[in-house]
Amino acid sequence: MSSLGEAIIHFAVDLFQQIRQSEKENIFFSPLSIMSALAMTSLGAREHTASEIQKVLHFNEIAENKRKGTTVDPVSHRVEKPGYIHHQFQNFLTDLKKSTDAYELNIANRLYGKKTFLFLQAYMDNVKKFYLASVESADFDNAAEESRKMINSWVESQTNEKIKDLFPKDSLGSMTVLVLVNAVYFKGQWCQKFKKENTGEEKFWLNKDTSKSVQMMKKIDDFNFTSLEDMQVKILEIPYKGQELSMMVLLPNEVDGLQKLEDQLTAEKLIEWTSPQNMRERQVNLHLPRFKVEESYDLKTTLGALGMVDAFSEGKADFSGMTGTRDLVVSKVIHKSFVEVNEEGTEAAAATGVETVGYSVRIPDRFHCDHPFLFFIKHNKTNSVLFYGRVSSP
Repeated sequence: MSSLGEAIIHFAVDLFQQIRQSEKENIFFSPLSIMSALAMTSLGAREHTASEIQKVLHFNEIAENKRKGTTVDPVSHRVEKPGYIHHQFQNFLTDLKKSTDAYELNIANRLYGKKTFLFLQAYMDNVKKFYLASVESADFDNAAEESRKMINSWVESQTNEKIKDLFPKDSLGSMTVLVLVNAVYFKGQWCQKFKKENTGEEKFWLNKDTSKSVQMMKKIDDFNFTSLEDMQVKILEIPYKGQELSMMVLLPNEVDGLQKLEDQLTAEKLIEWTSPQNMRERQVNLHLPRFKVEESYDLKTTLGALGMVDAFSEGKADFSGMTGTRDLVVSKVIHKSFVEVNEEGTEAAAATGVETVGYSVRIPDRFHCDHPFLFFIKHNKTNSVLFYGRVSSP
């Protein structure tokens, strides 16, 4: 594994496989956002706590690769040093923060520590430098409710007011020591918008016996497309304006085919299936439901199941790189995300005439998302997954 992009895909699939064990229908989260927030804590983690976090985030594999290709003394790559991986994050987050009229993307990361803890200046400088984030103090002892409201209102301001009440009432108190906050907001415009007059009511099959009515968007256009015969799955790429980001949709051939796909899904397969050499431009008759998903996750148990245990355990957690002492423990990791998919987009200048009769000689491939599917939104240059989700009931 050589890049941050690959690490994010591995982490995305790991997280998804944990989250899908819950009974939730729709799933939506940002592996990049969660990963950057956890990487911020890994900067201040030491010894076993650090190696656990790095293993869960697949950082150790990137470091191994980097080490193999370099003659630098391995000691200089010790986990305490904000090394290669943090520089990769710095470059990536800086790249994503560049203003563009093609999409809105805001990743908000912040650490809130109990007022009585003094954070080391070196740690605060590194968090700011590598993760464009800040460390704030909060009075969880005497003003837990005010602190909760302060954190929630910051998140709301960072996410176009789409994410409200990240922390519910009474979720923070005098036992809270360190809260890791990350929220993400995304709104993209398609390269080629769907015409609203083509959207109409259609059935979406929740399973073989049950359907519901949804607003189905429709268009015939050229897309990057592949069909995996062995998996009985089709994959389609829908680019956003500017072509920097794309939505990849994984649609099982059968109404109830999603479980088989999920059971066999690995990061390696996902990378291979969606690689440019595996996709071909084809004319496709696309039906995609309008959908809006807002999800909230308490990731403490999930991360524990993946192997990040010491960070949450009193007596074992070692965040001495943050405070100089070993009395800090992560209390909560809450993630909330929001996505809305509709017809909107800006028509590219070259788009004139895509629906002319000249195309009708070819029979377009059918890609009707009228039953549960997976999707992810990726940053094309770095092949990094920004968002990952499942739509079982739009």
